[in-house]
Amino acid sequence: MSRAFVDESSADSRDEDAPEFKIPLPPGARNYVTPEGAEKLYSELKTLEAGERPALAGEILRLSRDPSNADALATARRRLARLDRRIEYLARMAGLVEVVNRPDSGYDRVRFGARVTLRDGSGSLTSFRIVGVDESDPDAGLVGWTAPLVRALMGKAPGQSAAIALPGGESFVTVVSVE
Repeated sequence: MSRAFVDESSADSRDEDAPEFKIPLPPGARNYVTPEGAEKLYSELKTLEAGERPALAGEILRLSRDPSNADALATARRRLARLDRRIEYLARMAGLVEVVNRPDSGYDRVRFGARVTLRDGSGSLTSFRIVGVDESDPDAGLVGWTAPLVRALMGKAPGQSAAIALPGGESFVTVVSVE
């Protein structure tokens, strides 16, 4: 369809009418985070609410004063809608936050916040830290607590094995260490 037949005001509001986003937590679960994860979440939320959003709202006000800025205004409004959705997501996740500190005695079993080293069936070692869902970065060795691998390992002690369901079939891993 040609843009000539599209109502610009409804096109601008499309992001605002976006479907409800899915919170990446099991129903009723708290948002378990490390102290570093909580700091990052609150910092991003504050930066967006107190810095980026007011600046973008000011830009929209400035652009709206000149009809020749229609394209830039539409783009800024779409950016604001995306920014508002990010703020809403972060605020909802912040409302569910439960900071999990490292136990004073350390870890004797696989738990949230622990660094786990595994040995797979081929003898290869893999190490990762269990973190919150928004902290997850597998390339950096950070795996979210809701990941199937982590759920299969929870509560295991060094020397214990767990079956991991993989797309290619079931695999077994052994916990080498928990720090």
